[in-house]
Amino acid sequence: MTKPYQAITQEISSHLAQLRKTQAPVMKSFSDLGRAALAGGALDPKTKELIALALGVAARCDGCIGFHTKALVRLGATPEEVHEALGVAIYMGGGPVAMYAANAVAAFDEFATPATA
Repeated sequence: MTKPYQAITQEISSHLAQLRKTQAPVMKSFSDLGRAALAGGALDPKTKELIALALGVAARCDGCIGFHTKALVRLGATPEEVHEALGVAIYMGGGPVAMYAANAVAAFDEFATPATA
């Protein structure tokens, strides 16, 4: 059963918007941390997003899978790059992570396929 990752990320975003209002300093700090962590440096942003996706899969976080596959599509990641990162996640996490890696493949495919009007 494939999860609708575009819907998952939209729903999470709407709930995060509420937290940005009620917990503005915390959410701003979290956002700043994310920007700093994913900025280019010795590792480029795409490599950092691949790492983030692998960690999200290992943590079994559907929201992380959605947001990081969406970012990887935007950054021009190839399916092969995503699959290799997922292979490392599976190696480190075993069977349960393999199930979430399959979800990540579906999420990447979903975001990479243009919506039909």
